[in-house]
Amino acid sequence: MSMITRDYRKFFREFVSHPRAVGAVSPSSANLARHLVATIDWDATTTVLEYGPGTGAITGEIVSQLPAGTNFCAIEISPQFARVLRDRFPDVCVVEGSVGEVRQLCDSQGIDQVDAILSGLPWAAFSDEDQTSYLDATMKVLRPGGQFISFGHLQGLLLPSARRFRKKLERYFTEVTTSKPVWGNLPPAYFYLCRR
Repeated sequence: MSMITRDYRKFFREFVSHPRAVGAVSPSSANLARHLVATIDWDATTTVLEYGPGTGAITGEIVSQLPAGTNFCAIEISPQFARVLRDRFPDVCVVEGSVGEVRQLCDSQGIDQVDAILSGLPWAAFSDEDQTSYLDATMKVLRPGGQFISFGHLQGLLLPSARRFRKKLERYFTEVTTSKPVWGNLPPAYFYLCRR
């Protein structure tokens, strides 16, 4: 069985078990990963976090583009996905926990402020309270001028919670732009590029 097939099976099992935490039936595509990582302002980034890396589709692209001396840490709530990530990327800092605890998780790794956060969290699946709690926590570690990049799936745009999240982004960030659709992903995706 190929690694890709194993990833899809693990991802689907986690989705069935925890749909509000996983939010998709399959890992992100290499095409989406390239689009997301290309938006990081590497010249102004010394520390980057990834929220919800899953099986590492985007993590691998971050690692391939990571400049020497740049700190990178992935925060994953699923113990199964965290094990997959540690096996696949033994040199990457993988921390288990909720992004609601990102300040404490960063403190545990000696991270003061973060220049860029790339989020794979299913924001449209979260309650209003959780969206606010996670964004509040994010503001405790993201430096002024820092980037927050988050993707979602096109069909999710129809949900009231997705529209609510978009409005929240405008309250938290000074700049919010929405990408064109990324069709080479299952399901098709889009992303927000935000600047604090």
